[in-house]
Amino acid sequence: MTIRDELKAALVQLDQNPYSFEKLALEVFRFQFAQNPVYNTYVKFLYKDIKKIDRLEKIPFLPIEFFKNHQVISGQIEPQMIFESSGTTSSNTSRHLVSDLPFYELMSRNTFEAFYGPLTDYHVFALLPSYLERNNSSLVYMVQNFIFHSFSQFGGFYLDNLDEMIENMTEAAKDGRKILLVGVTFGLLDLAENAFFAEKIKALSDKIIIMETGGMKGRRKEMVREELHSVLTTAFGVKDIHSEYGMTELLSQGYSKSEGVFYLPKTMKILLREINDPFTYLPSFALGEPDQDVKYRGRTGGINVVDLANIDSCSFIETKDLGSFTPDYEGFKVMGRFDNSDIRGCNLMLS
Repeated sequence: MTIRDELKAALVQLDQNPYSFEKLALEVFRFQFAQNPVYNTYVKFLYKDIKKIDRLEKIPFLPIEFFKNHQVISGQIEPQMIFESSGTTSSNTSRHLVSDLPFYELMSRNTFEAFYGPLTDYHVFALLPSYLERNNSSLVYMVQNFIFHSFSQFGGFYLDNLDEMIENMTEAAKDGRKILLVGVTFGLLDLAENAFFAEKIKALSDKIIIMETGGMKGRRKEMVREELHSVLTTAFGVKDIHSEYGMTELLSQGYSKSEGVFYLPKTMKILLREINDPFTYLPSFALGEPDQDVKYRGRTGGINVVDLANIDSCSFIETKDLGSFTPDYEGFKVMGRFDNSDIRGCNLMLS
């Protein structure tokens, strides 16, 4: 078994202990430093001696822009697929070279089922029109994986055939399984503004989970997440709108079941960097002194993501998202994006 295989096996068996996460993260860092030329070069600009990197907070995070102009890959391995981001222009999008699709499929399913239970309990419907027009979307690939493993005769992708989607939802609701509707933001808003379709979904409100993935794609005016969720809950008669936190450069996902508060799987962790100093972090846990904790609690910072599922590319990514921790530090909210950063499909909503 190679080191790569050992790391993947360790990740699948990882427990929720933060010390176990940090230990594995450091092992992944050393592997990627040795195997990833792009990351190796970047780290060497920051550290003369990597032996000093003995804590999670000391690991350098690769700016997400590197995925646009470099092949971020660890080792001499051939990519099985290249996922590409859904920027508003066709040029200069991020490209994630994925070398182990079965591993991605397994990790994304495990993550979903850790939050929501078995996929076989769901009929999965996807309203992702702009993404379906491309053949290299990680979101489409993930949802397709979910649809396949739900073993439902009703679920699937829908473009303009909304009548058929509503008809299949109504029929699917009769067998006792839940309905999961995964939709890009502008698609869900279009659906909500159609009185006939909205009423049909409202009739299923006790059986349906509606999950938005973000993304106006330039087709609508931007909305803060609270406003969006208010419009959708009113139109569809559901208590909450669920959300997914993911991006082309990540193989893991976070999920929100209520109020835009995201929680992460055991494969992920975020650190919040100071907005004006990318090498200084806000606390990611409650500090011992109450007055000191109050000073930092709820502050907004840049989101650095550790995604250990990215073993074949880079697990340590400095994103352009802004976020803040919940008071208990168990969850986080996405507050927007840095000025002048790319407007991308999964991150278009600003708060």
